[in-house]
Amino acid sequence: MTTAVERIAPFKGDHVGSFLRTDRIKHARSQYAKGEISEKQRRAIEDAEIIKLVEKQKAAGLMAITDGELRRSWWHFDFLENLSGVEGFEPNNGLKFAGIETKKHSIHVTGKVEFNKEHPFLADFKFLNEVVGNRHVAKQTIPSPNMLLVRAGFDTDIYQTIEDLVPDVIMAYQQAIQAFYDAGCRYLQLDDTSWASFLSEEGISSLQAKGMNPEKLRDICKRVINESIAERPKDLLITMHICRGNYRSHYFSTGSYDAVSETIFAGLNVDGLFLEFDDERSGGFEPLSYVNRDDLCVVLGLVTSKFPELEDKDVIKKRIAEAANYLPYEQLCLSPQCGFASTEEGNLITEEEQWNKVRHVVDIAKDVWK
Repeated sequence: MTTAVERIAPFKGDHVGSFLRTDRIKHARSQYAKGEISEKQRRAIEDAEIIKLVEKQKAAGLMAITDGELRRSWWHFDFLENLSGVEGFEPNNGLKFAGIETKKHSIHVTGKVEFNKEHPFLADFKFLNEVVGNRHVAKQTIPSPNMLLVRAGFDTDIYQTIEDLVPDVIMAYQQAIQAFYDAGCRYLQLDDTSWASFLSEEGISSLQAKGMNPEKLRDICKRVINESIAERPKDLLITMHICRGNYRSHYFSTGSYDAVSETIFAGLNVDGLFLEFDDERSGGFEPLSYVNRDDLCVVLGLVTSKFPELEDKDVIKKRIAEAANYLPYEQLCLSPQCGFASTEEGNLITEEEQWNKVRHVVDIAKDVWK
């Protein structure tokens, strides 16, 4: 069997996926919201900006190319709202991050959850794949199925509990994964903030306040991931990005991976893990010792996407060496800890600073993995 290390990706210098929305994108989306331009006109502008973005990624030295999530407002809601049985709505409050509150938006389940064969992300990927060409790899990012379980409320009698929803979520994602594969996708990333709830006492208390059993929910999250990807084609690489929140350069939660090390590193059947390690909130590398496969790649998010200052190259190389005490170099990669714009607002950096960060990752990776 071909191992993840031998496959095309993750690349030694990789990235999570989202990029800052350009001024032209922001203006077009504002015009569309006001009814000043049509959907076709807005999409034509998005197409043009994505083509430019693809070329910038190539010029920066990246081999995995995304559309930057330029068509999305949110990293997760845009995908989930286009599943049958899921709708967006405006709650009373946004989500409270450290020092900031997000804009008001959420989702709830209003009917039987199914994958929509006309899901707009499929057309988005086909466009990206054509633009990227054969010398690079088009990477598709979507929210993990766990995000529907932990973020959506119920506004239907079809499901009474999270457990009731699990089989349909798994089926929907199995169909989604096959649909992306049929569209030409060979590198798919699941973005997941649900694991952050298990990493701190505050997160555990929050789950319990909602009437959830943390240990039971952890096992459900593991099952949903593994069963959703169980039937994937052998030449489709699936990674997961585990995040603690990223909204306008603010974070949502803290905590090391220790509390769920065995589940994440020895229990998930993904091919690679993109992990935050850009500051003390993420703890040390000791949890990597739980990795029990030589075909699992761990992408170290040691370069922050939140702030413009470039990390000292020697410090990053030293931290990679520290991680190599627990996992061989050949199973390690490097990336920013998160995307640059998990929502359309983007982090508090400039486009030039964003590309400086990307080139920084690529340059360090070239030095380390010669």
